[in-house]
Amino acid sequence: MAQVLVPAVRAASVVEEAVDMSLPARRVERQVQQPVGTSAAVASALPEIKKGANEVMLIKEIVVVALSALRANKMRSFLTMLGIVIGVAAVIAMVAIGKGAQKSISDRIAGLGTTLLTVRPGAARGFGVATDDNAKLTVRDADALQKRGKNFAEVGPEMGKRSMFQYGSTNAMTQITGAKPNYPQIRKFTVAAGRMFNEAEEAGMRRVAVVGSAVIDNLGLQTPEALLGENVRIGGLQFEVIGVFASKGQTGGFGNNPDDFVLIPLSTAQFRLMGADRLNNIGVLAINEKKIPEAQAEIQTILRREHRLGPEKKDDFDIRNQAEFLNTFAETTKTFTFLLAGIAAVSLLVGGIGIMNIMLVSVTERTREIGVRKALGATRGAILLQFLIEAVVLCLLGGIVGILVGGGGAALLNKLGGFNTTVDPSAVALAFVFSAGVGVLFGVWPARRAASLDPIIALRYE
Repeated sequence: MAQVLVPAVRAASVVEEAVDMSLPARRVERQVQQPVGTSAAVASALPEIKKGANEVMLIKEIVVVALSALRANKMRSFLTMLGIVIGVAAVIAMVAIGKGAQKSISDRIAGLGTTLLTVRPGAARGFGVATDDNAKLTVRDADALQKRGKNFAEVGPEMGKRSMFQYGSTNAMTQITGAKPNYPQIRKFTVAAGRMFNEAEEAGMRRVAVVGSAVIDNLGLQTPEALLGENVRIGGLQFEVIGVFASKGQTGGFGNNPDDFVLIPLSTAQFRLMGADRLNNIGVLAINEKKIPEAQAEIQTILRREHRLGPEKKDDFDIRNQAEFLNTFAETTKTFTFLLAGIAAVSLLVGGIGIMNIMLVSVTERTREIGVRKALGATRGAILLQFLIEAVVLCLLGGIVGILVGGGGAALLNKLGGFNTTVDPSAVALAFVFSAGVGVLFGVWPARRAASLDPIIALRYE
């Protein structure tokens, strides 16, 4: 008996600094002494008041003990929640990249106008294999649309390829596009400096060029006017720069820069630079949005007749409107965003496992403390709640820090990496709630293990 009592007495001295679970009850007893003359209703309500006050004070002291335990091991607490910080920050940053890409593409497509129809060559099929030998669009197709179309405001054939652009001693690979003078109206470009080439220059196969704003940046020039009137070489031929387009903005790190191109007359591209009449696409502006279905049907009828396609043959061209482009890119970027978020969420799970491991170690280290508290009246629920609060607090603090780090990372990617990032409030809320859920999920097992300890065995633990 003497050997058993010595640890108990020694433990009692430790508990003077710990929480005595019987204190709230005694304090309530002193505070709710019934005064003389109190009504019967108040007297009957006293047990409920005492019970509620006791529970509030008990929970308050459990929270205080849990926070004190975390403060006592600051470095371990920081390293424990580091996994949650990285996980939440990664989720927010990755979703911001995906949302930014989606917004950039949507803005770019919307900037082209809602009435634009784009006709592209389809894939002809031979012996079950896709080929492009017969699937092509030509200048003749564009002329047929221009002459026969009744629901078209503008028709703009385009051909292009990447080629070397040389100015002085500076060389750069860029997209060379041959088009008609109505290209700015169809593609919603504006001329920032100089002018656009005219019909006479297009018909005369003049070697003139209008460059995108990114070309000015690539050449290291300060102003668009610095290139006006200068001679440049494109594919070995000399051209005069007569205009510079205003910037339409990059796509946020995804896709091609719409400002990195050089526009030349279609006839010049066809006969002097590329030596072919094959078009990349034909842009068609419908008269208005209500006429889009009629315009699509008209394009299909005219081109099938030009390509001599019988009723049994499929179209060897594709007609896309802006709504279809928008939906396609939206679905693609949405899938891409979910993929990035899913990869980042794995680090949250890893952080949760780290918290569970540390909490299990903490339970082992504090076995004697748990035994003392249970011997003094602490219930199983109180012990479980204390360790669960410790795990949840770690995850919530990690979630808050992770939100700040993720938002800052998204801003840095936008400023330094050239990505158009958009921090989604719903992603922030979801990451924060998920971090709390991780705390509950991975904190339950250590908390239950602590609550299920036998006080006698715990008191003997060295």
